[in-house]
Amino acid sequence: MTLESLLLSRDAEVVRVLRPTLEKLSIEVEICQEAKKATEILIAEKFDAVIIDCDDLRGGLEVLQGLRSTPSNKSSVTFAVLNGKKTTTQEAFAMGVNFVLQKPISPLNASRCFNAALSFMVRERRRYYRQPVKMLVKVFADEKELKGTSTDISEGGMALQLHQALPKNANPRLQFTLPETSVSLEIETEVAWADLKGRVGLRFRKVPENSQKLLEKWLNEKMPKQAPGLKERAGSGAESIQ
Repeated sequence: MTLESLLLSRDAEVVRVLRPTLEKLSIEVEICQEAKKATEILIAEKFDAVIIDCDDLRGGLEVLQGLRSTPSNKSSVTFAVLNGKKTTTQEAFAMGVNFVLQKPISPLNASRCFNAALSFMVRERRRYYRQPVKMLVKVFADEKELKGTSTDISEGGMALQLHQALPKNANPRLQFTLPETSVSLEIETEVAWADLKGRVGLRFRKVPENSQKLLEKWLNEKMPKQAPGLKERAGSGAESIQ
């Protein structure tokens, strides 16, 4: 499984130390050198980890402060790179940072930090990963049984194309069998979004433990496991590396 990260820094030494550390953990890195460009990228794309040079890059702290308000990256694992003179560790954590790296960053400290964070990054990837899947789903709402066809599923929810409209304010209960399995799952949900074409997004509310384990196992088997590659981005102020 390839994890993806964004590194916002103009500090060549930071890049020199972090590049091989992340490569060893199969984490693809996109380097951005401008705060404004980084904000645009974070609005448009999802990253498993966001690494921000807060003190030595103009606008870096502002990017960190606004990160949790971006829909795509509000739950990404976040790293603050500090110089020990401006932002304190406590201030960084108060802004929602998960991990702090202090300059000068040694390869050993970088390795320890990202190894400690790896499980959180993998969990975040699994949480938001959506697997396209087409299967029949029974939808029970207000004593009615409706039929639907799934379009994708994640650990946290499912998108459906319904054959009939859902009753208003319904909290549907789903019944379905994942492809290549034989166990029927029943999950309580709530409506996250709906459109006028019968498409709905349902957020899982109560998932039995056995069903959760089966869903996690099935999704894990379906997740892409390709090796990290080179990403290319046009425009100044950003570059991509393996």
